[in-house]
Amino acid sequence: MSSNKGKELLAVDESSGSVVVPDQRQQQPRSLSRYESQKKRDWNTFCQYLRNQNPPLMLSQCNYNHVLEFLRYIDQFGKTKVHLYGCIYFGKPDPPAPCTCPMRQAWGSLDALIGRLRAAYEENGGSMESNPFANSNIRIFLREVKEGQARARGIQYKKKKRKIRDGNKAGEGIRSNRKQSTCSFRYFQNNKTKLQEGLF
Repeated sequence: MSSNKGKELLAVDESSGSVVVPDQRQQQPRSLSRYESQKKRDWNTFCQYLRNQNPPLMLSQCNYNHVLEFLRYIDQFGKTKVHLYGCIYFGKPDPPAPCTCPMRQAWGSLDALIGRLRAAYEENGGSMESNPFANSNIRIFLREVKEGQARARGIQYKKKKRKIRDGNKAGEGIRSNRKQSTCSFRYFQNNKTKLQEGLF
């Protein structure tokens, strides 16, 4: 009786005529996470944007100016109401009625988009040093958008305060412990001297 150990059962794919392993034929492609799927869509959208330019641009020709133009282009498809300076609701977080101010891309959406494109650029062969999405001008642009939308919509972004007080308390505790240790040492030295002098 021959042993089948170490052998795999093979089958013929009728469509291509090639020999395949049944396990491979049944294997499903790995599903992407929500982040990876969104990153792939964003990357394809940006590459399509470059191809639609006149003349078309190659990825190697892309710089931060093209990224800024792309951000301004997709801004028209935003869903966030950003009040213009002359609007009566400018600077008010909860306007009581609708207005004719344009819809824009929210700052948080643009920031997340740049993060995904920055990662996708390097995953698709780009170098970290030449990454246009990591350029300082992009960060400046995003900061200006954030501040402008905050003023227009009456949103205050509170800066995270460092826990200096806790650090001071910790430092005060250390100094207090040092003082107590010094006092205890002096008390011990005084008592030792008194014992030697026969005062106790």
